[in-house]
Amino acid sequence: MKYLILSSVGFLLFLGSCINPQQKESTSGIDQKVDSLLSIMTLEEKIGQLNLPSAGDVSTGISTNTGIAKSIKEGKVGGLFNINGLDKIRAVQKVAVEESRLGIPLIIAKDVIHGYKTIFPIPFGLSASWDMDLIQQSARIAAEEASADGIAWTFSPMTDISRDPRWGRVSEGSGEDPYLGGQIAAAMVRGYQGDDLSAENTLLACVKHFALYGASEAGRDYNTVDMSRLRMYNDYFPPYKAAVDAGVGTVMASFNEVDGIPATGNKWLMTNVLREEWGFDGFVVSDYTGVSEMIAHGMGDLQEVSAMALKAGVEMDMVSEGFLTTLKKSVDEGKVSVETIDNACRLILKAKFQLGLFDDPYKYMDEERAAKELFSDENRAVARKIASESMVLLKNEAEALPIKKEAKIALIGPLANNKENMVGTWSVSAVISKSISIYDGMKEVSANPENIQYAKGSNLVEDPDLEERISMFGKNTYRDDRPEAEMINEAVELANESDIVVAILGEASESSGESSSRTDISIPDNQVRLLKALKETGKKVVVVLLSGRPLVLGEILPHSDAILNAWFPGSEAGLALADVLYGDVNPSGKLTMTYPQNVGQIPIYYSHKNTGRPLEGEWFQKFKSNYLDVSNEPQFPFGFGLSYTQFKYDNLKLSSNSLSKDSTINVTVEVSNTGDRDGKEVVQLYMRDLVGTITRPVKELIGFEKIELKAGETKTVEFSISEKDLAFYHQDMSFYAEPGDFKVFVGSSSDDVLESDLELK
Repeated sequence: MKYLILSSVGFLLFLGSCINPQQKESTSGIDQKVDSLLSIMTLEEKIGQLNLPSAGDVSTGISTNTGIAKSIKEGKVGGLFNINGLDKIRAVQKVAVEESRLGIPLIIAKDVIHGYKTIFPIPFGLSASWDMDLIQQSARIAAEEASADGIAWTFSPMTDISRDPRWGRVSEGSGEDPYLGGQIAAAMVRGYQGDDLSAENTLLACVKHFALYGASEAGRDYNTVDMSRLRMYNDYFPPYKAAVDAGVGTVMASFNEVDGIPATGNKWLMTNVLREEWGFDGFVVSDYTGVSEMIAHGMGDLQEVSAMALKAGVEMDMVSEGFLTTLKKSVDEGKVSVETIDNACRLILKAKFQLGLFDDPYKYMDEERAAKELFSDENRAVARKIASESMVLLKNEAEALPIKKEAKIALIGPLANNKENMVGTWSVSAVISKSISIYDGMKEVSANPENIQYAKGSNLVEDPDLEERISMFGKNTYRDDRPEAEMINEAVELANESDIVVAILGEASESSGESSSRTDISIPDNQVRLLKALKETGKKVVVVLLSGRPLVLGEILPHSDAILNAWFPGSEAGLALADVLYGDVNPSGKLTMTYPQNVGQIPIYYSHKNTGRPLEGEWFQKFKSNYLDVSNEPQFPFGFGLSYTQFKYDNLKLSSNSLSKDSTINVTVEVSNTGDRDGKEVVQLYMRDLVGTITRPVKELIGFEKIELKAGETKTVEFSISEKDLAFYHQDMSFYAEPGDFKVFVGSSSDDVLESDLELK
């Protein structure tokens, strides 16, 4: 067959002649352009658009003889990811638009998860800020940097609800709560995509992993998920839907099964829920080899699972190349229709038009803008601010914090002088060499750098094989082969010569993240022994926790005067942490997951339901729902976080104690800063439905506001409640609020609240 060869310029002129000039910028205009292009594409070219390979090691001087270039030239690639450098990206795009038959541009993607070059706190840390403006700003900066460096599409935000901190990917999400998770998902989408997706400084966002990925059994990554439809809709679906409602352009399928069918091949999930119920009109991409992994799930061979995924509603196949190698055969055998392939290809082409790639395939390759914006001083200043706002103060006895800038500090711990681990997991584009270590940051902010002295004190873990497994992707932990006693003695000697000890404990950055599940989430024994020895010096001991998940802290609580959870703070880690430790920033972060007393309490979360035999009080009662060896209470509840000042809540009032349909009531509370420092507080609004046709949680978050109060200042915080805020999904999947009695709670955490009564008429 002889093909019509069109240059990219000629092709664009051809498209322009197919539509009215007035329609060019409209959605209908884009649809007509897509239809015009589809009409001249071969079946093989359409299938090629559905293929998303990893770029691998693409050289700058890419040759049309190389494998990836040959595939692009033949129209077998719709997009690429894992490609670094403007020269390389420009080279592959040039092959696509100047050497392929139709000149269709590639969409270039990357895992821009919590920053591009400038790295912000891990997403779990970002969520602890409870500040939607800052979270949106972090995504906006990430989009501006990545879009200048050749990237058009990011695989973010991750909105998987998780209530099991053993799961390593907790670090990539926003915690346990569906309402908060939804607010963060929408903020991230707005940050990445902006108001105009065709602008040069926006990215196409991708909400993931659809769906339920965070509920994997035993907290083991990629594992089975099994839950009722009611739990899906009420607890796990809301953040994904919030991203769709915010206009997210793409969705990524999850690895797990849903109702016994892998999500990648689940038509109910990808078509019935996502498109028909929620109105999603973008395209769905599989996760890495998600299509071919359905073979191991027991769904058939590559041809069968590829057809299954496409017909379910997955339009783009990441890495498996099952679509590329089997769909034509499935069409020939009548197992897949050309119409189904056309619909998938149409959605991908539409996204490329919306991004403006047909107008300028090289629009995201701006050396001048990249040189100016990537890792700029302005962006780093924002990263420093956001990192300090995300840290959560868990304990502060006898005002151990903040520390005076003149104090002599013994800075001790396996990551206290390690810049590589500060950026956390999934920081694939980070400029690690320019990250600020805690040691360097403390010296810079201290009144006298010579007052900051460092000793390692211990390795991260005792087992060298385990430490090797968590020293990946350039995140070296620099294991010390000296005997443990020698390392502890060195640290104790330094502590004795200092005014205060700051112990940096916890995890390595790659102890959490993908494929980093843990059965034991306590502080390692060797770190506990170090801490005990430091506390025995009689000095005040401040513990800084580096972690990507909630940890079991029972072993360190008695041996610390203060505990500050810093997560993995990002590029400016050391400076941001110094700002908080020295009191230049008053900590205001709040937990977004419940901290268990021990691993046996997992899953533990604030919005649980009562049993028919709920425990009355905090301690053991026979024949009640509790444990023999520990209370039901968490170590630290959802929403918890201390400050260097104190806040008092008073005068909770409802404008009316009854609410009717199509109306609202106002909830007001007075919040006072009763301390001597300015500070920020997250005021949290919860409700409880006391009687329902299905069982309801003991509390549900329905609103929050982060406020700033000067010392001695009082503010009245106001919330509005409507019938929709009280609604939930029922057994028939209808969504409405049931008339009856409710409790309304306002406070500083899920456990520390004032309450009032409300009736829905």
